[in-house]
Amino acid sequence: MYKRQQLVESAVHGIFLLLGLVTVGCVLLITLYLVVSGIPAIREIGFVDFLFGDTWASTGEEPKFGILPFLLTSIYGTAGAVLFGVPIGFLTSVYLAKMAPAKVRSVLESAVSLLAGIPSVVYGLVGMLVLVPGIRKLFHVPDGAGLLAAIVVLAVMILPSIIKVSVTALEAVPKEYEEASLALGATPVETWFRVSVPAARSGIAAAVVLGVGRAIGEAMAVMMVSGNAPNMPGLFESVRFLTTAVASEMAYSSGLQREALFSIALVLCFFVLLINAIMNAFLKRNREG
Repeated sequence: MYKRQQLVESAVHGIFLLLGLVTVGCVLLITLYLVVSGIPAIREIGFVDFLFGDTWASTGEEPKFGILPFLLTSIYGTAGAVLFGVPIGFLTSVYLAKMAPAKVRSVLESAVSLLAGIPSVVYGLVGMLVLVPGIRKLFHVPDGAGLLAAIVVLAVMILPSIIKVSVTALEAVPKEYEEASLALGATPVETWFRVSVPAARSGIAAAVVLGVGRAIGEAMAVMMVSGNAPNMPGLFESVRFLTTAVASEMAYSSGLQREALFSIALVLCFFVLLINAIMNAFLKRNREG
């Protein structure tokens, strides 16, 4: 019987290891494919001209492939979405995990789950029909489709990821921590923000990383509300993100234009990896401190 249990455990361990290796292999294959497909265009265009050129005219008589407008737009758009979405998502998660009555929590968690399940095209459609006209009327601009509309849509879209993961992290904090804090005379609010939140820091940071990844990788909803024009970023200007640059031209691209789109995808992949590396380094430094 003992040998049989050992055999079953070894088989399960092997299956889990295999699945983990498949996941890592898929990531490596995608990265390798992007490198092989994207490097030739960067070599032909020139690294500086490609990364820091401020004009994208891939179908012009003299094609230009500068992606600086896309890069800055993605940075500003992601930063804006995090600036608006993270505080709202974080405070909502604290309320759900620590304060909300059972019935209220049930309703709010159902709403968050529903928000997570809405397709991105629906976000884009609502943004295009409601948000864009609202921005046009509120700020008296010629067209409400621009960076501001994209930031608002992305901020709403990252909320479910931040809330769900943060709630799980806060609930995983041992109750003894909070009981000890309350016994020392701290108020419940002080306990939540000075004990529970620091203890759940890694999980909350993971939630932020997931939110940032969702914001960077979104294409369809952003394309519908941002105007999708290759301009330098401005709050009320029509702009194009790295993701929408690839999605909008890949269907009819060929030659150097197609290779340049793969180069954009390579830059986007590197951008996401860089953010994850910075966040992991930040968390490691805090744990050592």
